[in-house]
Amino acid sequence: MNIVFLDHEVIDRGDIDWSKVEALGKLTIYAHSTKEEGIRRLREAKAEAVMVDEFAVDREVMEAVPGLRFIGPAATGYNHIDLDCAKERGIAVCNVPAYSTEAVAQHAFALLLTLANQIGGFDADIHAGKWTEETGCAYTPRPLLLLHGKSLGIVGYGNIGRRMEQLAQAFGMRVSIYSRDPEEAIRSDVVSLHCPLTEENRGMVDGEFIRRMKDGAILINTARGGLLDEEAVAEALRSGKLSGFGADVLSTEPPSPDNPLLTAPRCVLTPHIAFTPVEIRQLVIDICADNLRSFMEGGDLNRIV
Repeated sequence: MNIVFLDHEVIDRGDIDWSKVEALGKLTIYAHSTKEEGIRRLREAKAEAVMVDEFAVDREVMEAVPGLRFIGPAATGYNHIDLDCAKERGIAVCNVPAYSTEAVAQHAFALLLTLANQIGGFDADIHAGKWTEETGCAYTPRPLLLLHGKSLGIVGYGNIGRRMEQLAQAFGMRVSIYSRDPEEAIRSDVVSLHCPLTEENRGMVDGEFIRRMKDGAILINTARGGLLDEEAVAEALRSGKLSGFGADVLSTEPPSPDNPLLTAPRCVLTPHIAFTPVEIRQLVIDICADNLRSFMEGGDLNRIV
């Protein structure tokens, strides 16, 4: 089996073991490929299987590589794969479901704890010498939020949402699920987004949604940036309607310099890294290998089409 991975730059930072994939055939890997490079590389390798992170495998790509039999998106999402064309051509498509549950839930809670305990601000103050100017042992210019006894509203109750519920309960928080009681979830002390982005929910966290939230609430987003109106969130932070916002995702990544969240107060941002612990990235590659092995043996592990 001739196998090509066209864009491993996010997944592999020199710390990934490819042996499970290499055991299945001749593997060629590239950090990044333009569309033209990808087609040329697949043709040169006489690829039968292609694995991709974000590279779009559309009709043009499939038709240019007639020997292609397997497409393995190294992620849960597969909107960058032309499923209709794959089905027409008898090409198997197998994804990697639910691989990032533990890492994303951990990151969402890390964002919440950072905001609740004002860790970034205190750390900056200490390094700026402000604590040394005090006479007492404690330096307390910012209020802390005790999570015990507070309420958490979870929007999106899949694997990550369920794990977030467990973490919150371990901290003594009360949990409401948006799909069961939208109003109670929205009125929580903390609202955390864990739902996929669809055309129906794009921009759902807008000015009206925020108006219904509890005054001084914290908003967390580790799902998709398109779920919210970033200007509305920034304005809510400036007005004090929201006491904090933490996100690992933005509407455009990387963000443009004029993204309103970059200058909003009490806003903690990370660069779409929740899924990147090495254990999780290795798991992705290993599941891709398992999917391909299953296909080669006549199975349909994680097969979409």
